[in-house]
Amino acid sequence: MYEKIMSRRSTKCYKPTMPPAEIIDKIINAGLYAANGRNWQSPIIVAVTDKAMRDRIAKLNAAVMGADIDPFYGAPAVLIVLADKSKPTYVYDGSLAMGNMMLAAHALDLGSCWIHRAKEVFESEEGKEILRSLGIEGDYEGIGNLIIGYPDGQPRAVAERLPNRVYKI
Repeated sequence: MYEKIMSRRSTKCYKPTMPPAEIIDKIINAGLYAANGRNWQSPIIVAVTDKAMRDRIAKLNAAVMGADIDPFYGAPAVLIVLADKSKPTYVYDGSLAMGNMMLAAHALDLGSCWIHRAKEVFESEEGKEILRSLGIEGDYEGIGNLIIGYPDGQPRAVAERLPNRVYKI
């Protein structure tokens, strides 16, 4: 596990091949088992494997940026983490779910990358409509979009760690 933590890198170029559903489910399960405040289990995960819906959400995400690009770097699947805002630890809980899923994807030989702007997308009327269409009700905030898929190319080299980031007492 330690080696996987040290070697995980964000992937920004993907093959179009969709990973098998059972692999995606393992990644999702890793997110569901992430540590969370008082075991409230505030995060929920929306798995997007339908290309039309993936492209729709990508377009909403790009609009938040004010750009006309694919912010999901061609990844075929997106795992969207939202968390229940009524729980005081919701941002941390959702972030831990994202981290667990990134490590699980790496352990299962898939690439991943945390893409921001889930908050803004799912605060929009169209984003809220997508959630309602899935039967998701409540006060959820988008924490992040985890894009996953088979990397197209080699990961970048590990960057040097900045100095003076650890202080010991």
